[in-house]
Amino acid sequence: MWRRPAWQVLRQFVRHDSDTVTSLVLERSMNRVQLLGRVGQDPIMRQVEGKNPVTIFTLATNEMWRTGESEEGQGALLFLCSSGDISQKTTWHRISVFRPGLRDVTYQYVRKGSRIFVEGKIDYGEYTDKNNVRRQATTIIADNVIFLSD
Repeated sequence: MWRRPAWQVLRQFVRHDSDTVTSLVLERSMNRVQLLGRVGQDPIMRQVEGKNPVTIFTLATNEMWRTGESEEGQGALLFLCSSGDISQKTTWHRISVFRPGLRDVTYQYVRKGSRIFVEGKIDYGEYTDKNNVRRQATTIIADNVIFLSD
């Protein structure tokens, strides 16, 4: 008579306990960015009091597409053959390099107009400007910078 209720209570406890353990497991996720473009300004190196130095530069990426194309004309080969106006958009990205070796090589060799491939992660942050106004900034934290020939 007592065994059955005790077993049910124990089973409920184990179920509740396993739910708690499951909720403590961190979910896996990914934050990866790959960009291919041209450098917009020569890199600068900055160091704020007591923080790691960083090399910063901008990178421009371009997108091109034809407007007025049919659903059939959206493949890569048909893109060149379809009719319509060509539109393009340039997006500017702020690149920050913190890795010591990569930071120094990037500062020394990357120049305005260089064609490079950047791998990293996107980061959203906040800073206070000279006028003590809070601003938001989006930057790519580079893990790898590959210099390409023109």
